[in-house]
Amino acid sequence: MKLSRLFQPRNPAFWVMIALNILSSAFAWILRSYPLNPLGLALVAGLALANAMLGMWFAWRLVCEDGGKGSAGRGM
Repeated sequence: MKLSRLFQPRNPAFWVMIALNILSSAFAWILRSYPLNPLGLALVAGLALANAMLGMWFAWRLVCEDGGKGSAGRGM
């Protein structure tokens, strides 16, 4: 597993991960900037956590990909 595999501009998963990271910043800004009621706070915080988990999943997929070598046997 190499962290240099994270930067793959030709892979659509890379751009999804970038978009999710930008969205995470927006969620953090909303949580810090606006006084939300408990329901709004729970909703935005839940979306932020789900977004962070999805972004980490995409990052993990990018780092662990083998570049198409031997992927036929894994079913992906």
